[in-house]
Amino acid sequence: MIFDASVRTQTYIEDCEVCCNPIEVSPTFEEGELVAFHSQSIEQ
Repeated sequence: MIFDASVRTQTYIEDCEVCCNPIEVSPTFEEGELVAFHSQSIEQ
C-alpha cells in the first residue's frame, strides 16, 4: 500500500491484493512518519 503522508489522519477503502475483499484502512502520521495503523475487513 502507498500512503499520502501529507494527510495526518485518513480513512479509506482498498481491495485486498490477495482475496479482493474490501478493507477499511486508517493510517495516522506525525511529521511525515507513520505512527498508527488500523485495518479492518469489511465483510460483504
